[in-house]
Amino acid sequence: MYRVIGFVYGAICYTAFLLVFLYLIAFLSGGLAPKGVDSGPSNSYLLGFAVDFALILLFGMQHSIMSRPWFKRVWTKIVPKPLERSTYVLASSVSLGLLMWAWQPIPLSIWSLEGIWTPMLWSLAAFGWGLVLASTFAINHFHLFGLQQVFEFLKKIQPRSPAYKESWMYKLVRHPLMLGFIIAFWATPDMSLGRLIFAGGMTFYILMALQFEERDLLAEHGQTYANYRDRVPMLVPFTKHQHRSPEVSR
Repeated sequence: MYRVIGFVYGAICYTAFLLVFLYLIAFLSGGLAPKGVDSGPSNSYLLGFAVDFALILLFGMQHSIMSRPWFKRVWTKIVPKPLERSTYVLASSVSLGLLMWAWQPIPLSIWSLEGIWTPMLWSLAAFGWGLVLASTFAINHFHLFGLQQVFEFLKKIQPRSPAYKESWMYKLVRHPLMLGFIIAFWATPDMSLGRLIFAGGMTFYILMALQFEERDLLAEHGQTYANYRDRVPMLVPFTKHQHRSPEVSR
């Protein structure tokens, strides 16, 4: 019975992620969500900045700390290992949902573009969201969001980590998922100060978080990943990564 409960829990966590992800698209798409990045009563700019900065910081801390190997080693002594990823997904969904719910709009316009720019930028944003989703399937979507782990637990299948592979988009950049987010955050014909804080803060977080992720990947895959890092740029396609790979201790 506890295996069934574990699977149901994983399915609920995945559903929560899916709903929050879809709401995030609407939140940034101007008028598609009940509360968007620029909707709601506006307080003082200073208060709005302080609250929004704190929300991004809270999301970043949760998202980064819970994904670190040292945290997982401690956390799986409390949470069953098959449910660890689902719990991480649920916590990330809750923190992102809180960010959107408590977000303080700052409607001061930074730029507002019309004409051909409007469909071009919304199309670019749609491309970014599509890249995010496609990137998850290019590796292992259901493992990434915990469903594979709880299914294996339900069926008593010996869990296996996804094999190291370089799918086509991962041959262009090492982190296409994060590139998709950055594109989607910035591609808008109407950039307010509030959205600029969101896009800038989340982009800064992504760039910082990738440094920790790269270190973890080097520790996990060793020279294989070091060679990959030398061949493939981090975020900008068709550029070469020139620095020399550090020695990796196993």
